[in-house]
Amino acid sequence: MGNSLIPVRRRYLQRLRACSYLDGVQSNGPLNSEEVINVLKHGAIDTSPLVQRLVLLDLDPGTAKLAISFLGPFLSAFAFLFILRIVMSWYPKLPVGKFPYVIAYAPTEPFLGATRKLIPPLAGVDVTPVVWFGLVSFLNEILLGPQGLLVLLSQKQV
Repeated sequence: MGNSLIPVRRRYLQRLRACSYLDGVQSNGPLNSEEVINVLKHGAIDTSPLVQRLVLLDLDPGTAKLAISFLGPFLSAFAFLFILRIVMSWYPKLPVGKFPYVIAYAPTEPFLGATRKLIPPLAGVDVTPVVWFGLVSFLNEILLGPQGLLVLLSQKQV
């Protein structure tokens, strides 16, 4: 990480200062990583470790391309598995523990089981595979789409 710069526009800094998130942070340009850590630790911004890692993640284009090469097939495979689970939900008597069905059942059931606790079946129809397909598709578009975050980072000029 070092002193890598995290671009923050001045007007956003002024808004944050007005909300007293950045009291004591003096900066006229982009904040360096130490200033951002200080803001996250002492400000009213979400300070969970995951958020700190995401904010401070300084991806160079090579790392972004590597992430794309892993995330692309992973998200596509899970989207396909959730489509299979949607079709499998039309046939409730399928033996999901046996061979071809277990391929789609085993990796997706932990996600669907937890989601069923929040979203129970509506009129006897399990909508959780549709919800997860939507989430995976959304993540795929946000991260790997034509204007996705990782795609833009991979095209960044060093």
